[in-house]
Amino acid sequence: MSFSGKYQLESQENFEPFMKAVGLSDEIIQKIKDLKSISEIEENGDTFKVTITTGSNAIVSDFTIGQEAELLSPTGEKVKGVVQREGNKLKTTLKNIVSVTELVDANTLISTLTIGNIVHKRTSKRI
Repeated sequence: MSFSGKYQLESQENFEPFMKAVGLSDEIIQKIKDLKSISEIEENGDTFKVTITTGSNAIVSDFTIGQEAELLSPTGEKVKGVVQREGNKLKTTLKNIVSVTELVDANTLISTLTIGNIVHKRTSKRI
């Protein structure tokens, strides 16, 4: 299955504890916690462009599977990482955050971000 498409955030779990763990202030967390983000993924072979738009803020990451790339962390910080593909999963580690994005069916994208013992799960549907 191809990841290409637009996905709108439907639900998320453990958002506030995760964002506190990565260092965001309570004030920023309260401002962004109810915003619905849209993820647009362009897949061309092993090359990906991922744009995540939340409100007026857009985060863009370009990467090639298996090659080091400069990616943006959940806090917007630029971090070097390598994205690996395992079937319908994209996996990477950015500093101390493990990120797994899985296309569970043709219309559902689940992203799991883990820091320590805190797991933040985001479910998005194709639009």
